[in-house]
Amino acid sequence: MAGPIVESLQLKLHEQIERTEHLIRLVPSDQIGWDPRLPHGSTDVGHLLGHLLDCMAGFCAVFYAAFPQQLGDFSGLQSLPVNHFCGPEEALSRIRQYAALIGHGFDLCTDNDLPRMVPSVFVPEGEPLATLLLGNLEHLINHKYQLFFYLKLLGIPVTSRDIYQWRGTPIH
Repeated sequence: MAGPIVESLQLKLHEQIERTEHLIRLVPSDQIGWDPRLPHGSTDVGHLLGHLLDCMAGFCAVFYAAFPQQLGDFSGLQSLPVNHFCGPEEALSRIRQYAALIGHGFDLCTDNDLPRMVPSVFVPEGEPLATLLLGNLEHLINHKYQLFFYLKLLGIPVTSRDIYQWRGTPIH
């Protein structure tokens, strides 16, 4: 049984993925190469979509490190490109692939697993599984907001309902 903490984390991540997919669907097809030309560097929309794939792959890497025997099917996703220029269709398709593996990872996870030390690329000696999951959630949320900001700059009429799951409102 997952436990209330794992279930809450999974629900919050599901909300973030759903809102990210929603924002990706709002990207105008003729604006994939648009770059806001911000003073300290920026990236175009297509590369931001590719980076969102990296955000999703991070969750998969964490779950694979935590449950390597049970998640042997991760190797196929590891070979797929991230941080590349891609369009909304590719981003949405790949996010669904990552979300399926993330769901399997949550199926394996219990509240008792959250304090377990798991090695990562950044901290080979390991960090608690909960810290790794929350760090990846923060990464996804930050870049989801970046996409929201880009859409605003492009004149797309996005509001807080596009970026947040309002409590009491069903997920689309």
